[in-house]
Amino acid sequence: MARVSREHLEARRRQILDGAITCFAHRGFHGTSMQHILTETGLSAGAVYRYFRSKDEMIAAILQEVVGTVGAAFAEIAEEEHPPDPGDVVAGVFLRTRRLLEARGIPLALVMEAWSEVARTPPLRALLVERLTEVLGAWERIIDRYRAAGRLPADVRSDRLARTLIGCAHGLLLQGAVLGPPVDEPEEGAAVLREGIAALIAMTPPATSPSPA
Repeated sequence: MARVSREHLEARRRQILDGAITCFAHRGFHGTSMQHILTETGLSAGAVYRYFRSKDEMIAAILQEVVGTVGAAFAEIAEEEHPPDPGDVVAGVFLRTRRLLEARGIPLALVMEAWSEVARTPPLRALLVERLTEVLGAWERIIDRYRAAGRLPADVRSDRLARTLIGCAHGLLLQGAVLGPPVDEPEEGAAVLREGIAALIAMTPPATSPSPA
């Protein structure tokens, strides 16, 4: 019997995940049954269960791919001796992530639902916490490089600034899901982050009024 190639196994796994994403996007996580996924993929139960034992395992695989892409992007930047400005970093990773979501057919509304699902499902929450901890660590290394270059005061806490910058991207995803165009468009979202963060960084203290005589 011919051995099944790794490429075939990966293609079949991708087929199952793509079918699951289509179902999740139309029905939501809880509205999707395994039978829906079997029908969408055209595969037998045995073929699907060979790769994933449950919907939660499929959701975990989707989360792993998306958040793993984010983490890898930040990790690459963290290795640069002179990383780009914060607005460019956030905007670049945001755009890369949005393009992945579009390529996989994942709507922003499903991203928001995934956050809710993660919050009430301990194994998914543990996975996301682990991946986000890696992202925070990469951001802290980037911020440390800014500080070493004299671009930040010594007393700025890297962890707090990292959470703030990550929160900007998360917040814009939520706005895109709720408000729609134009903020839900990848390029517009990236521009909002790039220009908004740059503007905040460029702010100067208010002029001090002269003391009355």
